[in-house]
Amino acid sequence: MMNDKSSKPVAVVTGANRGLGLETARQLAKRDIRVIVTSRNPSKGEAALEKLLAEELDVVFHVLDVASESSVAELGAFIHSRCGRVDILVNNAGVFLDGHGAEDTGGASVLTASLETLTTTLKTNLYGPLLLAQELVPLMKQQHYGRIVNVSSGMGQLSEMEGKSPAYRISKTALNALTRILAAETQGYNILVNSVCPGWVRTDMGGSNAERTVEQGVSVIVWAATLPDDGPTGGFFRDGQPIPW
Repeated sequence: MMNDKSSKPVAVVTGANRGLGLETARQLAKRDIRVIVTSRNPSKGEAALEKLLAEELDVVFHVLDVASESSVAELGAFIHSRCGRVDILVNNAGVFLDGHGAEDTGGASVLTASLETLTTTLKTNLYGPLLLAQELVPLMKQQHYGRIVNVSSGMGQLSEMEGKSPAYRISKTALNALTRILAAETQGYNILVNSVCPGWVRTDMGGSNAERTVEQGVSVIVWAATLPDDGPTGGFFRDGQPIPW
């Protein structure tokens, strides 16, 4: 458990109670990184924490609602007081409210999409990563080191944009824009900011028919989270290779 400040690298993984987030936390912790596992649901977060602690990994849990400014501020205060540093931010938490199964409600078409669905999606998928960057980038700047990984999707690529699921698509396109803006504004601080697409992964969100395992999806997240100082910034990657915006 994390009891005091030290020179050990610290990572924050959002939405880490299951799927990609949980496996990302596991893989980073196995690299001798202290991982702050976050989840909006306290009981689910604690359950994930117990799994990781059982593997003797250096992890701690903190409740986090990425769409809440006060919740993000509370996480920031915790990091300042308990860690004194943050090296890695993985913005994994996300919602897919107008997914492929939403045709029944009419929510999957842009012509019938509700602003409520769009707003709720943007709060989590875009505003959350923005709030966390505003809270944690100053710490990264102080230590002249940081890695920010925005977990995006090929569904947000303008070059391959199609119909349906407009809220999710728009949110991921906007997240990619945020990646570019953050990368530009952190130049010279050894802070590398990238978007990654884990592919279609067998998670609760991706479904059982997805083509990739969680481990395969996580590989690009861990790669971007542990880039060397001369690594890329402001890019969009799948399997460690750049893909079009």
